[in-house]
This record gives sequence, C-alpha cells and structure tokens, in this order.
Amino acid sequence: MRLRTRLTAWYAGVFLIAGVALIALNYWLLAAWLPTDDWVAVADARRAMPMDTYPYGATLEAAQLPADTQVLSGELVKTNTLSGFIWQSAIALVVAAIIAVWLGWVVAGRVLEPLHSITTTAHRLEAERLDQRIELDGPPDELKELADTFDGMLDRLASSFDSQKRFVANASHELRTPLAVQRTLIEVALGDPGASDEIRRLGAHLLDTNERSEKLIDGLLLLARSDRGLASRELVWLDEIIDDEVESCASLAASKEVTFDVSTRQFLVEGDPVLLAQLIGNLLRNAVLYNKPGGTVSVRLQQELVVTNTGPTVPAEAVPGLFEPFRRLRDRTGTAGSGLGLSIVQSVARAHQGSAKARPNGGGGLVVQVNLPETGVRQPS
Repeated sequence: MRLRTRLTAWYAGVFLIAGVALIALNYWLLAAWLPTDDWVAVADARRAMPMDTYPYGATLEAAQLPADTQVLSGELVKTNTLSGFIWQSAIALVVAAIIAVWLGWVVAGRVLEPLHSITTTAHRLEAERLDQRIELDGPPDELKELADTFDGMLDRLASSFDSQKRFVANASHELRTPLAVQRTLIEVALGDPGASDEIRRLGAHLLDTNERSEKLIDGLLLLARSDRGLASRELVWLDEIIDDEVESCASLAASKEVTFDVSTRQFLVEGDPVLLAQLIGNLLRNAVLYNKPGGTVSVRLQQELVVTNTGPTVPAEAVPGLFEPFRRLRDRTGTAGSGLGLSIVQSVARAHQGSAKARPNGGGGLVVQVNLPETGVRQPS
C-alpha cells in the first residue's frame, strides 16, 4: 500500500473515531436530558409538539387539550428521539467521512509532494549524471531537512566519482605500462639465438603469466568502468555485435572443437557499443572455454539474449556465486579465465538498465539470460 493511501486511511480513521466519540457523548447528554416518568402531550400524531408547550409538572384536564391530541409516555418519546438521533447522526457521519477521505487524500498529496521531488531526482541520477539537485523551497521543516541532506549526499557522491574516474584513468596507464615493458623484455630475451631451452621454457611461462595479468587488469578496469555507468549513449544494433563477436571467437571455438548455433533478429538498444561488445564477447568466450570437445554454443536473440553451452554439469546452488568477481567452479580453475567474465556481464547489463541471470543447462553446462531494454526506434524492414 502506498504511503499516500496509508496516510489517507489514518486521517479517515482518526476522523471516524472522533466522530463516533462525539456522537456517543451527544447521545449520553440527550438521554440524560429527556424525561422518562412524566407524560408528554403531543399535538399531532405525525408531529411532536415542542417540549416547552406544557411545562413539566403541569396538571391539565383532558377537556383543555385539542381534540386531535395524543398523549404519549415519556419513555416512548425518549426512545423515538434517541432512535432518530442515532440514524441522523450515522448518515451525517458517513457523509462527513467521505468528505474527510477526499480531503485526507488531497492533504496527503500536498504533504508528500516534496518526497515525489526527491524520488524523481533520484530516478534521474546516474553515475555520470550527478548534477541533479532537489533544491526544495519551503519552510525549514523535516522534509526540507531531508531534501538538503540528500543534496549534500549527492555533492559528496559527485566528488567521490570524480576521484574514482581519475584513479581509473591513472591506473589504466600505470598498470599497463610495466606489463608492456615486461612483455617486451621477455620477447627480446626469447629472440636471442643463444638462449637455452631452459630460458625459452621460462620465458614462455612468463609470457603466459604476463598475458594473464594483462587480461586481469583489463577486466578489472572494464568492471570499474561499467560500474560507474555510461558516459554516453548511442543506438547500437545488438545482432550485428553478436555476429562480430561470433566471428572473433571462431578460432578459439575451432581449437576447442566447439560449434556455434546462432539465431538472432534485429535488436536495437541504446548504450555503449564497446561495453556491449565486451558483454557478448565474455559470454561467448566463457561458453567456449567451459565447454566440452564437440560441444555447441547456442546463441538466441529474441525478446532477450540467451547463450547456452554444453559444458560440465553446474550445481544450481553454485550459479549465483558465478556472478561474483573471481568466483569459479572447482572444475574451471584450470582454464585461462580470470573469474571476471560473468561479473562484467552483469555489471554491463545493469549499466544499460538491464539484468543478467543464469541457470544450469539440463544436459550440462550453463544457460545465461541477458535482458536489455529495446528502444522504441522504428527498425528498418
């Protein structure tokens, strides 16, 4: 139930409690005031005479009364009066309660309007668009204090993200340069004609380690970039990216004796083409690396992107952990992966207002489903 509805219900409930209490008090006062033992003369059977026409305690002869006069007991008059009071009060209370509900709904909307401004501003925020502020006008009440606190938090977040951007940019250069120098030195040493077999084996091992380190750094930087959100957006044909990445993975698939089964349709999204290429490339490379010889990788793009492989059996309880950085199944540790593939997939999907999830494939392997919002731009025929 929404807060506005709850507030309206509270307003109406308090009003009803107060109304019932007021009716009960009036009922008690009226019951105490009405006579019970005296006889009351009524001028007409259809209309009661005012109570002060004949004073209490007055003795009247029957001949003094009009011919159409009826004489009723005080108890009957009291019962009829209280019954009419209850019915009229109940009707008035229902009508007033309806009005109170309407007024409560209007007042609750006015009270919660600043909260809607805060929510709208929060929805517009992204890691690359922290320039939005609420700047709520009004008296210095609790809502004004909340809006000012939110604006202050955004100022601190903007400063923090700016620092992170600078760190990622510097780390990208500082971490890659030493690895590039190391790789060059190893390749020069291996190119020496006088290098012994032992040095060549050691150099090959160092080159492999260097390559793993470069991939790990690239993955971490890419993960940091996607976690920060999108700096810019453009229209991207997802099906074309899939075709390009399948072609890029063809040699790897051939070496692993894995075949691709691709079925796509035209699918237009708004986002970063580099990050989307990394998302699809990671999915395809994971599906090939963690497959079995002679296996297949199925790629389907309809309402969502679904990539399925035929690798080893994956326990259902282990699937959620595969999206965490550096988490791999025990039988996957011998691969060349860094454990960041599905983490990057999930991070990139979130940066594009999408989602990624996985489940075990029935015959072994994994099924990864990626939902990305398709744009409303008209697609070419």
